[in-house]
Amino acid sequence: MKSHKDLDVWQKALDLSVEVYRLTGSFPKDEVYAMTSQMRRAAVSIASNIAEGAARRTDKDFIHFLHTALGSASELDTQIEIVARVGLADKEKIQVLQSEVGVISKMLCGLIRSVENKKHD
Repeated sequence: MKSHKDLDVWQKALDLSVEVYRLTGSFPKDEVYAMTSQMRRAAVSIASNIAEGAARRTDKDFIHFLHTALGSASELDTQIEIVARVGLADKEKIQVLQSEVGVISKMLCGLIRSVENKKHD
């Protein structure tokens, strides 16, 4: 098994975390313990679960953590939609983040399929 740092999806998830930190840094101070905290935790969780899964010894464990990362991506996608609806960020930034979450989700699904198929070979 390669290091998690060799996985394109981990690298993209890390970049997404940085973008979420930048975006939420401009949120009003009354959002620090609300949306800011939630979005940061969800974004960090994506990359963290990919890394933790890659460090596990079995494909079953890896797949489990990839599914957890996928769940965090869905959580973040929902939070981004809420941010858009309440007007906490401009549309362009929202669209970029939504696009990145979509790409990462597809990559996670592909990696899950790949690991599952490897088990059947």
